[in-house]
Amino acid sequence: MPKVRKVPARMCVACKQMRPKRELIRVVRTPAGEIRVDATGKLSGRGAYVCPTPECADAGVREGRLQHALLVPIPDDVGRDLQQAIQMALAAQSRSDQPKIIRIPAGARPPRA
Repeated sequence: MPKVRKVPARMCVACKQMRPKRELIRVVRTPAGEIRVDATGKLSGRGAYVCPTPECADAGVREGRLQHALLVPIPDDVGRDLQQAIQMALAAQSRSDQPKIIRIPAGARPPRA
């Protein structure tokens, strides 16, 4: 029986909705104190997550929710970087909606009955 893996979930700081970690955009405060948008999700430091929607990104920056989560003021350039990350996430999502063609090598196919 295959082992079922738990999907890590995180909460958006703006809308407070729980979503799978891979669907959210991470903003991180590095140990050096720099605030960056983390595209890989692997940078070390304190992280906060935002839904990939302009509304959540705007609320996170404008209403100070990212600032509260990261415990430091958020520079203006982080808001621009966050908007660019959202545009890239939306573009990638629209590409992933298309059907994928999976090719199985002839040697891997099961024998026909």
